[in-house]
Amino acid sequence: MLYPRREFPIKEMDFVRAGEASLQVKKILQEIHADEDLVRRAAIACYEAEINAVVYGRDGVMSLEIDEDGIYIYVEDKGDGILDIELAMMEGFSTATPEIREMGFGAGMGLPNIMKNADEFTISSAVGEGTRLKIIFRTGWKKTEN
Repeated sequence: MLYPRREFPIKEMDFVRAGEASLQVKKILQEIHADEDLVRRAAIACYEAEINAVVYGRDGVMSLEIDEDGIYIYVEDKGDGILDIELAMMEGFSTATPEIREMGFGAGMGLPNIMKNADEFTISSAVGEGTRLKIIFRTGWKKTEN
């Protein structure tokens, strides 16, 4: 492990602190001198995942792991879960309330933006049990033998 696992809490509907977990991940990646494009892509994916957890997740946690193979972001929440993941992955699909939309969120781009920016992305969800995301960025840091 290149960097010890870090966890960042995400609180339901806490728009004052929304984005703090993503910012911490970005700072860590900058501290370890990750490629600027990688930092940008990770920051976008983390922010989208964090906002989804704030809006829908009823509290959750974002975890960061870094090793020789890549950067791993895990986001788990305790929300209602996603009824139809395939539909939720479509650009523009949203179940956001009018109040959330008035705040500038809920455009239906969160999950598609995560998928576009990650090297690998998996999502699992169970109705009534919450949602889990695994977002991977491959770094190429692993040493290879000539």
